[in-house]
Amino acid sequence: MDDQNLTPHISHLLSPKYYAIIVAGGTGTRMQSAVPKQFLLLNDLPVLMHTILAFTQSAIKPDIILVLPETYHEYWRELCHTHQFDIPHALVNGGETRFHSVKNGLDQLLADDNTLVAVHDAVRPLTSTLVIETSYHYAREHGNAVTAVKSRDSVRQLINGRSVSLLRDQIYLIQTPQTFKANLLKKAYEQPYNEHFTDDASVVEQDGVEIHLTEGNHQNIKITFPEDIAIAELLLSKKPMA
Repeated sequence: MDDQNLTPHISHLLSPKYYAIIVAGGTGTRMQSAVPKQFLLLNDLPVLMHTILAFTQSAIKPDIILVLPETYHEYWRELCHTHQFDIPHALVNGGETRFHSVKNGLDQLLADDNTLVAVHDAVRPLTSTLVIETSYHYAREHGNAVTAVKSRDSVRQLINGRSVSLLRDQIYLIQTPQTFKANLLKKAYEQPYNEHFTDDASVVEQDGVEIHLTEGNHQNIKITFPEDIAIAELLLSKKPMA
């Protein structure tokens, strides 16, 4: 595992075509946990390891860039030793916000027109190989692919204190991976930080690029609250997702 003393660019160590930036910046506040949620055990393995495995078990097999707060680098190395987790990956310091963390990850690679990079939440450990592969393939053809699912619930928007009904069939819930041609994504991240940047799609859209959605999976949950671990364990106990 190459996880220290990274040079400004490590593209010569990684595949020239496919990357996955795994962003792990959580602090565990909403989980009411002593450790960040990406390190919590899910079926005896830290959540983050399940997430990395999801990508390495796909047909794409991208090179992994893990963006993690510097204060947790040593803890992560200890977890890898304990669980004999030896999947190669580059370890990069996290930033002040998600935007800055992704930018730090992007700064580690040199991109050309054939390079694709997926950005993924570390705490989405149940992402199916189909979702991952579809994201890369669609981005290769269209420049970007943002995973999303249609809302199952009725949705209302609060405007100036008044709630307004929205058409559920037009509402999509955004997930990750969000995959882009690397040159396009790196250019978008040259913009100054804006507090309205909630994900990579919002950054790229602000740069004038049309965003394309690909079909996600409602089982692709984000581990945010304590009950999410129980839900994830139940889903993992069932047959593997396609």
